[in-house]
Amino acid sequence: MKTKLTRSMKANETKVEDFLSSNKTQFIIPVYQRNYDWSTSQCKQLLDDILDVGKTKKMNAHFIVSIVYVHDDVYTASRIKELTIIDGQQRLTTLTLIYLVIYRLAKELKDEELIDEISETYLINKFAREEQKLKLRPTENNDKALNYLLRSDDNEDFQDFSKVIDNFNYFKGRITEENYQFVLEGLSKLMFVEISLDRKKDDPQRIFESLNSTGLDLSQADLIRNYILMDLNRSEQNKIYQNYWKIIEQFAKDETSNISRVSDFIRDYLTLENKKIPNKGKVYIEFKEKYSTMALDDLENILSKIKTLVYHYNKLINPKNEKDKDIRLQLEYISRLEKNVAFPFLMKVYDDYAQKIINKEDFIKILYLIQSFVWRRFIVGLDTKSLNKIFMSLYDKVDSSNYLYSIQKFLMNKSGSQKFPKNSEVLDALKVKDLYNIKPKNRIYLLERLENFENKERVEVDGNSDITIEHIFPQNPDPKWKIGLGNEQYVFIKENYLNTIGNLTLSGNNGKLGNKTFLEKRDLEGVGYKDSRLWLNKYLSKLDIWNKVEIEKRTIQIAERFFKIWEYPNIELLDETDNGEVNIFEAEDPKYKKLEYAIFFDQKIEVTQVTKLYVEVFKKFFEIQPETFFTTDLGTRIGITKNPCETGLRQPVPINDTYFIESNIDSNGKFDRIKQALTIFQFEDELTIKYAQ
Repeated sequence: MKTKLTRSMKANETKVEDFLSSNKTQFIIPVYQRNYDWSTSQCKQLLDDILDVGKTKKMNAHFIVSIVYVHDDVYTASRIKELTIIDGQQRLTTLTLIYLVIYRLAKELKDEELIDEISETYLINKFAREEQKLKLRPTENNDKALNYLLRSDDNEDFQDFSKVIDNFNYFKGRITEENYQFVLEGLSKLMFVEISLDRKKDDPQRIFESLNSTGLDLSQADLIRNYILMDLNRSEQNKIYQNYWKIIEQFAKDETSNISRVSDFIRDYLTLENKKIPNKGKVYIEFKEKYSTMALDDLENILSKIKTLVYHYNKLINPKNEKDKDIRLQLEYISRLEKNVAFPFLMKVYDDYAQKIINKEDFIKILYLIQSFVWRRFIVGLDTKSLNKIFMSLYDKVDSSNYLYSIQKFLMNKSGSQKFPKNSEVLDALKVKDLYNIKPKNRIYLLERLENFENKERVEVDGNSDITIEHIFPQNPDPKWKIGLGNEQYVFIKENYLNTIGNLTLSGNNGKLGNKTFLEKRDLEGVGYKDSRLWLNKYLSKLDIWNKVEIEKRTIQIAERFFKIWEYPNIELLDETDNGEVNIFEAEDPKYKKLEYAIFFDQKIEVTQVTKLYVEVFKKFFEIQPETFFTTDLGTRIGITKNPCETGLRQPVPINDTYFIESNIDSNGKFDRIKQALTIFQFEDELTIKYAQ
């Protein structure tokens, strides 16, 4: 690991035992540091190294990377010097555990000299106040665990989970009366590079970033936490951590898997604020750029907004925490769709519901609407990437005086790859789409919602091992199927309709039905379609044959139910925007026409000529993503070049200080190239024009 030293930084090669034995010193692990989380394998590697060095008679030093701390010359009332550790806490904590194990062993061996040496040299400041006795002062839970281990005579169990306790027990099992002298000898040979920073002259955050870039495995959330807290004094750190960041960490967690989602949550928050989705690996950079300088009051205001939204985010990722059963059910459905791109929008709508800006009925209708929009697009097979752009700005389209309608109107006005598919498009897709070989969560979501619509007795499919998906025409049919259908229809169904919704149902007796003929499946006593209480099997119970025609009829029947569940909004769009503005894809032939203006990325552009619009659009696209001009045929089509004379452009126009494009193209040709670019960049809905009258 290489760290660029500043003039005020002090770097020395130091023995571990000399560093830990510093008199009247406390090593503080600040609240912004990640938790102690070394694994057993990491502990094993360190102890193996210590034993190897300890058993070697040579006096060779063994280096274990570096320890970086902020040296503020801060002394407590009892004259204890505090060093704030910004890199190295994992090893310092682990080494302290090893000394603690030897301390416990010395007590068992009644070796009073070793007891005093370990305790008063490496573990405690003997004459300090209680809270400053431990030389290593980790974060809250780890501090409790270390104090518990130091009270070796206490018999009570440590109640909380702690890696400190786990790793102590690991070392306790390996360090014995037979080898502890080798461990002590190995510890005496350990060295590291001690890097001391002066907060007034150095920039601890920048140095921390440098360390992270060279190997620390920190999440984006870790980096943001450090950025927020590192420059605050101790009391301010504790205040901000306890009142804000600790709550954010607590609520931005997937409680089923116990996985932190803070980085994802902050990414969604920034998406909402910036109308741009940060790269997953650049959330910290985006956060730092947005909040480059913050006084304490500003920081509290920002974190207060973030904290408000995290309560709603918690319910989006953990629907079970929503107390209202009707809302909870819709959140569970949304969770199955795994469309987290909607979270920035949904967090704000959730907050409006919490603030009583909208009532429960409208909130549930919006949750239905989002499912309909997303699920219809999935059925039709539209690109999911365009959802990012829609949801990042959707909340801005909300009219609080006509809340639900404003969202419906915005989504219904989308076109191209961002459109809200209509019933006819969905029906065409349902006839042929393979809905068996999709994600199990999605498959269950579809069939469970179809089954339970307006049913008084709810049927649980997710997590119910008794109910499984059944192919009516089997995947491996009995030969009797071919005889009954004839070869041509048999092959057609198998190749085209096998996994479509028309041929799928639910059954609690899939194993018994198997590959039997349709009549056998229908009439099997107690388990056949005739005796089924499921809606999905009602239609089947009345049939005498299962063939191409019946599959198509059932598809239409299911589609009718589908349209009631995942509705296309049944509203009349008020003709309030019919002012001549039209999406460029729907515009009339531009030949011999002049423009009044254009709207590009919600910005009005005062252009009257198609050529001017053409140049402005390509300037913007080149600014956003220049590489696309060279990785697709777009650049060739518009003649992009640095040397217009050499490449023979007849009428070159600049799109920046370096590049030119050909403008000697008729208006239709310019429109065609603009449309191609909008499609490649997936911005089909971002350019509206108005022709001059």
